[in-house]
Amino acid sequence: MIKVHSYESMGTYDGPGLRLVVFLQGCPFRCLYCANPDTIAFEGGNPTEPDEILRMAVAQKPFFGKRGGVTFSGGEPTAQAETLIPLVRKLKENGINVCIDTNGGIWNKSVEELLGITDLVLLDVKQFNPDRHAALTGKSNERTLKTALWLEEHGKPFWLRYVLVPGISDDEEDILSLCRHFGHDPQSGKGGYRMIERVEILPYHTLGVNKYESMGIDYRLKETPLNTPEQLEKARMLFSGYFDSVMLN
Repeated sequence: MIKVHSYESMGTYDGPGLRLVVFLQGCPFRCLYCANPDTIAFEGGNPTEPDEILRMAVAQKPFFGKRGGVTFSGGEPTAQAETLIPLVRKLKENGINVCIDTNGGIWNKSVEELLGITDLVLLDVKQFNPDRHAALTGKSNERTLKTALWLEEHGKPFWLRYVLVPGISDDEEDILSLCRHFGHDPQSGKGGYRMIERVEILPYHTLGVNKYESMGIDYRLKETPLNTPEQLEKARMLFSGYFDSVMLN
């Protein structure tokens, strides 16, 4: 059984084309801005037979077109990697594109196998600075960076996703450090992770704040303002110096 939190049909923000997004239950990170705090606990969720998800995907396949498919998000989908593997194989047997949206913080043989059969990974790098990453998520970013390296070395395409939070992840030097680690040299255009197909900058939002209130949890970023257009454009320019495809999502 797969622990499912919820679904989104015809999603357009979690991978290419129109997608069935399956939000899974449970995540080891504790991101301060998490928009789905009700997906964090590993307890709960709706136990779901994998074939039920397969039937939903096959029924929606005519709407996917050439680029769409299924995205497993969360929560953290790699926490259920072992159970997802046979489902992903069946989806691919039915000609359905599969994306995994992950923070890259979990690694074992099942995760390696899952990412190996996935068409595209959406890798959420929360912060490049290790101390600020720990303060933001409660976890180290070491495993996330190693996951990115594995994807690169094994020729697995991925999108690098970065949430721009004022005062937390918008520091220019932090962004440049990330760019220098993953991107090509701005002068020669050489180097960089060739498997990164695009960088997505995700603006900070407060759409999940009401969930914190209903769950009786203190939202610690209540004083954090939304991004200004100038902040978003500055980040886009910084990333664009090191990557060929940069999108504001």
